[in-house]
Amino acid sequence: MKTKLSSSAVWEDIVGYSRAVKVGNVIEIAGTASVKNGEVIHTHDPYLQAGYILNIIENALKQLDARLDDVIRTRIYLRNVDDWQQVAKAHKEYFGKIKPVCTMVAVSSMINPDILVEIEATAVLT
Repeated sequence: MKTKLSSSAVWEDIVGYSRAVKVGNVIEIAGTASVKNGEVIHTHDPYLQAGYILNIIENALKQLDARLDDVIRTRIYLRNVDDWQQVAKAHKEYFGKIKPVCTMVAVSSMINPDILVEIEATAVLT
């Protein structure tokens, strides 16, 4: 059985994606940015952007009957590699005891220059 979760963001229809998809006991959460009502928030603070994103991810998991404890992998995309420590600090606040597999890479640009970080997650329900 496949369950799709929408965030109602305009980009979902433009690009053709869902915020999250649950298939069986696996949940994949799409790349998530610090966006509220179509506007990037915390535009100059990678730590606050990461925290806001991780909160969005946590809420998506809850809607699919999962928890942060179920996350086995995160993928973090940074616009500026020098922001890694601030983003890592936020990641540790959410996942410090869970310690999922994590990949953090710098990319040349984001779809909006105010987006400093984007995060994806994979969860497995056991």
